[in-house]
Amino acid sequence: MARYAMVTDLRKCVGCRACTVACNAEWDVPAGHARTHVHATPIAGVFPDLSSAFYVAQCNHCDAAPCVDPCPSGATHVMSSGVVAVEKDLCIGCGFCVDACPYGARYVNPATRRVDKCDFCSARIARGQPPACVSTCTGHAKYFGDLEDRASEVYSMVFGSGAARMETATVAVGPNVFYIGTPAQVGLVREHFPPHPPVLPSAARAWSQAVKPLVMLAVGTTFAGQALAFFTQLSKGENDFDD
Repeated sequence: MARYAMVTDLRKCVGCRACTVACNAEWDVPAGHARTHVHATPIAGVFPDLSSAFYVAQCNHCDAAPCVDPCPSGATHVMSSGVVAVEKDLCIGCGFCVDACPYGARYVNPATRRVDKCDFCSARIARGQPPACVSTCTGHAKYFGDLEDRASEVYSMVFGSGAARMETATVAVGPNVFYIGTPAQVGLVREHFPPHPPVLPSAARAWSQAVKPLVMLAVGTTFAGQALAFFTQLSKGENDFDD
């Protein structure tokens, strides 16, 4: 089973925002919103040794995605490929997951009133195509592939060349979007665009910590009761048949 990941090469990104435009066009993103954002760091250093970088931000498809538990409807879930997805038919637009995302990668679509975000272009992947942002990157700075495939470029860049996750000591959630570049470039991105601790409104916190476990327990108990009744009835029917 594939485990998808993406790598952005900060040495190649020119900040053209072709990735944002391609993504918006591919997924009909409403004006004023985006699934992919490009941010420029300040210039650092002393002339002539100057450094800067463009940070391409998106959903990081985290191993321990903080957006999953606060979702009251189960719309936000992790697929077997590691992609964090949103089931639009289940989403109620509460926005709990938007606040919980450390990378600011989610938004509530004002037209559909449903949460939207990058899903690694899952529909394109299913057709054997790369994500739209990868295929249109003018600087060839974005790479996508299977992190468990030793022959893939992303495997080589992560485990061979040291592509880094953008996480901190307080926000270490296993993001599967990686960045590679000079130490100065990676340092600038870490300094100016660190992930923020998940923000959970009181209602979302109550759901995640108390109500959701009780609901799961109730569902499990109901299922167990139904199963017991079914097999009891089945056994009774067999006994009646024997008589």
